[in-house]
Amino acid sequence: MSTADALLPAPPRPRAGRLAGETLTLDPARPLHLAPLDGRLTAAVVSIAWLRARGDAVRAALEARHLTDDEAEHAAGLHLPKRRYEWLAGRLAVKHAVLAHGRRQGRRTGRTRDIRVGAVAHGPRAGRPVVNAPVDVGLSHSGDFAVAVCGPRPVGVDLEHERRMPPMLTDMLTADDHRAAAHADPDRRRLATMPLPLRWACKEAVLKHYGFGLRVDPREVALHTWRHDHAFTWRPGPGLLRHAPSAGDGPLHGWARRIDGYFLALVWT
Repeated sequence: MSTADALLPAPPRPRAGRLAGETLTLDPARPLHLAPLDGRLTAAVVSIAWLRARGDAVRAALEARHLTDDEAEHAAGLHLPKRRYEWLAGRLAVKHAVLAHGRRQGRRTGRTRDIRVGAVAHGPRAGRPVVNAPVDVGLSHSGDFAVAVCGPRPVGVDLEHERRMPPMLTDMLTADDHRAAAHADPDRRRLATMPLPLRWACKEAVLKHYGFGLRVDPREVALHTWRHDHAFTWRPGPGLLRHAPSAGDGPLHGWARRIDGYFLALVWT
């Protein structure tokens, strides 16, 4: 394969989960990286930086090879180069994650052009990515990378690059630090050491898992613990429970860590 082609009372809180095979890397010089993260999850990372460096000719060749006709038409309408590269990287990541996941399950997977990536069109989950395959997908991009994760049930993923958080977000994300730091549970205390961008990524990943994204206030996700194996837990607020009553049932898994200067959070069933 060539490099161009590679591409409240409180309900029961969700339980933490281990993530096996933590082999995910974020290398801007690597166009495509596939990683089996768990017995049920497969991730694909596409380097937006690599795409930008290769220019429009390689971008056009990748679009012709990997996009469906509808996707190619949509791409042609994206006139801002930054947006077009990000969008293409996201589609490539989802397609490769779906195909790699299918291969892991022993299924015939076809070609990237056979995987049609769309989005929920209406309602509170509008914008959630969907594919024409018997799997669920999550997608996030930040800085130089697009990350897609594929599994048999809903998955939420959020990637954040290193940045200074605005004062309003800082206040929200640190509101409970004093209580966490004084808690008897070491995993509760450790939450106070979690970097702010990673806390934000955790909240977004939870909301993306339910398909709402930031349509639901991130304060509805109250982070609770963060363990040394990078598993995290949270409690859903009344607003999230109103939109997704199952949010208090579990069992969901949460995992979050810093990787190569970025902050990645995953939530899956």
